[in-house]
Amino acid sequence: MELKENIIVPLGYGKFIRSDRIVALEPIENDRGPGKRTYVYAEGIDSPLIASRTEISILANIVETPREILETIAAIELMQDLLDDIEQTGPMLKKSIKKEAGIDLDKIKAKIEEILNHELEIDGKSTHLNRS
Repeated sequence: MELKENIIVPLGYGKFIRSDRIVALEPIENDRGPGKRTYVYAEGIDSPLIASRTEISILANIVETPREILETIAAIELMQDLLDDIEQTGPMLKKSIKKEAGIDLDKIKAKIEEILNHELEIDGKSTHLNRS
């Protein structure tokens, strides 16, 4: 990925940063919500800035990567998050969800695993979508 230089990147709620000052992006896992989606680590700033935008949307502003690749990465991350949530769902709750809503979480889990275990070709390179 090539970094776009001298681009002002909006972080949300009136916060902006120059693209070449961003060192790292980290999704906020706990207490994530409106106005609190991503930690943005910047050169010369001791503690991370809190952005209201997702790391993928910020990344889309700062790199020369086709939008399709960024959308694919976001979709894969979503599937991995769903898989993690399904794996943490107990059997009684799964059974209840299937009975009440007709949603078979085990079937969804199997389909997500099938998708994630395929290889995807990006920029001429084969990438295995296996979870880490």
